[in-house]
Amino acid sequence: MSLTGPDLDEPVDQASVSLWEGDEGGLEQAQRQALVTLLKQRFVSARTHPRDWQVLVEHERVLRSRLNDLFLDLALDREREVAWKRQAVSETGARFPTLLYDAAWSREETIVLVHLRDRLRAGAAAGDRRVFVDREDLVEHVAGFRPPHATDEAGDEKRARNAVVSLVKAGLLITGDHEDRFEISEAVEPLLPLELLHELLEALRRANEDPAPVDEVEGDGLFEQAGQAGE
Repeated sequence: MSLTGPDLDEPVDQASVSLWEGDEGGLEQAQRQALVTLLKQRFVSARTHPRDWQVLVEHERVLRSRLNDLFLDLALDREREVAWKRQAVSETGARFPTLLYDAAWSREETIVLVHLRDRLRAGAAAGDRRVFVDREDLVEHVAGFRPPHATDEAGDEKRARNAVVSLVKAGLLITGDHEDRFEISEAVEPLLPLELLHELLEALRRANEDPAPVDEVEGDGLFEQAGQAGE
């Protein structure tokens, strides 16, 4: 039996993509694996998921179609070789069902993210293909944003260190041979566009002026995570 194939324009034998008895999926195994990675992770990049990235680029149309079936859209930055999913937006303003939830970064995580974006852009301007940061430098940078009314220095430092761990877990800081030195992921800049950056900086400004505790800073796009995938 011949059906529409993974590239949507060529017939393919259904048996050629069947992975188990009764399997009626139309994607090859590598395509399915790339789709699952994209659903589970905040992003897929050539640096962190080289095989999935290659499959995604070669079969962008069919994988975009599968995401669209779930009310998701595919964002692709070919220059930086980063792809991520985001909630589809109706032209009529209607709300679609969603698999994503908004997981706001903490104040400390946001400070580190903005700093990483700045370092990445400065490195690119200097011609550096890879940009590295040290754990202690990041912790000290966060400390520089401590508002005058803050008195819990030990707690602030703990939150700053936890922020670094969180960004490592998210894949935005890449570990190497040295546990206290990280490479900044190329995904930081496309996931933190200028408009969102301004929103985050304004939220940080308000947080420093307000003596009331501010635990999280909201934002769009960067904070979307697959709700059923887990961490």
